[in-house]
Amino acid sequence: MDAKIRRPGPRRDVAGRPRGAAPVSAHGMRVLMAAAAVTLVAGCTVGPDYVRPAAPTSAAFKEARAQAAQGAPAAPIAGKWWEIYGDPVLNDLVSHVAVDNQSLAASAARMREAQLLVQEAHGAAYPQVSVGTIKSGRRNENDFGLGVSWELDLWGRIRRDVEAHRASAEASADDLAAATLSMQAQLVQAYFALRQSDAAIDLLQRSTDVATQWHRMVGNQYTQGQASSADVSDALVKLSGAQLQLADTRSARAQYEHAIAVMLGKPPAEFSLAAAPFDTQVPVIPPGVPAILLERRPDVAASERRMAAANARIGVAKAEELPSISLAAGIGVRRGPTGTADVKGPLFTGGRLDAQVKSAGEGYTEAVANYRQTVLDAYREVEDNLVATNELANVAELHAKAAAAATESDRVTQNQYKEGVADYPAVVQATNGALEAGRGELQLRLRRLDTSVNLIVALGGGWQAGGFAGSAAGRPLGPPDADLRTGP
Repeated sequence: MDAKIRRPGPRRDVAGRPRGAAPVSAHGMRVLMAAAAVTLVAGCTVGPDYVRPAAPTSAAFKEARAQAAQGAPAAPIAGKWWEIYGDPVLNDLVSHVAVDNQSLAASAARMREAQLLVQEAHGAAYPQVSVGTIKSGRRNENDFGLGVSWELDLWGRIRRDVEAHRASAEASADDLAAATLSMQAQLVQAYFALRQSDAAIDLLQRSTDVATQWHRMVGNQYTQGQASSADVSDALVKLSGAQLQLADTRSARAQYEHAIAVMLGKPPAEFSLAAAPFDTQVPVIPPGVPAILLERRPDVAASERRMAAANARIGVAKAEELPSISLAAGIGVRRGPTGTADVKGPLFTGGRLDAQVKSAGEGYTEAVANYRQTVLDAYREVEDNLVATNELANVAELHAKAAAAATESDRVTQNQYKEGVADYPAVVQATNGALEAGRGELQLRLRRLDTSVNLIVALGGGWQAGGFAGSAAGRPLGPPDADLRTGP
């Protein structure tokens, strides 16, 4: 139904001459007053008000009891969580990840794009002004001038749309936080693997030197008729095996260095790390209580925000079922001011609008299930890394003693060989034993460090709600498990 507001004819004086058109007639004033009244009652917002649903939780982590029983002092997780490892080179590398990593730059662009969509949705609540061809005059003829159109947000459709886009933008900011945390963890673990490779290369180089010396000695003995060709072949096999292990470790070390370069946004050819000792100690990470994960993990926060966005879309769909009012006004060059008010209400849509409401409701149900699953996965990741931390810690002392014993045996055998008490095959055997024990101790320490990083990530790292622009800061989560409340 269209109601048109026509401009009254020009007033005339007693002589019949035009006195000029009134800019706003009495009828126009009544329309404006009616529009103002409609605007005052436009605060009605349909659809359910968002309340965060409850998620499964428990009072404490099951695997945390074993960690507490060890009695080791825990290192609190700070904002720059990687600093607990006490490596200045690592600290410098991680500080550049959020600045130079191109994958994170893409995630940041997606976040800004989502924030601009909020502005775009919010703009629909304001009158839209344009210049061009308009309809004006008593006959609604074509004219050229300034036009204004405004869709009244009677049922809160625009407000719910803004609410949905704002929640989606906050989820995008939380996604960026999660991606940043993941990239930081990848770099830290790659750095530890590189340092472990440095230590392994030292061990393998020594083993290779011993194997080379033994191969040379057996060759000389064969020339003198004191060794068989089988002895030469056996020495050659040992030497080639040692060289292959050394080559593989050097290759892996170079690949870790290349990976770190790319994480920092640099070509591998322009980045290098000098070899350094692998002496990083494994910190004890406090797990806290399960309920903290709802506030600390950015992926949980992102899932919760998507749930809020899905809830707001129900209101958007419900508002489409109700009448709408659009106002339009303009000032033409030839015909002067004009205005219209369009009132429309759906009568028959073939079930389309009802399906949209139901679809939005199912979207919210899906978002709730995804949120609860994200929480469950978060708890599982913490428990998995806690049990791995505990079990690896239990065998770490034994491996350290074995490595120390093998190193001491190697030292003693070397001295005995220099004193003529032991032969060189005993030196080779002792060196290989020390190599295997040392590599085992290095690999175990790397596994423990990787597990500690994984546990920190599972606990949310140093992220806090509001730590990134547009993230969860100040979000009223409300009481859980409240029923959906439908507006008028």
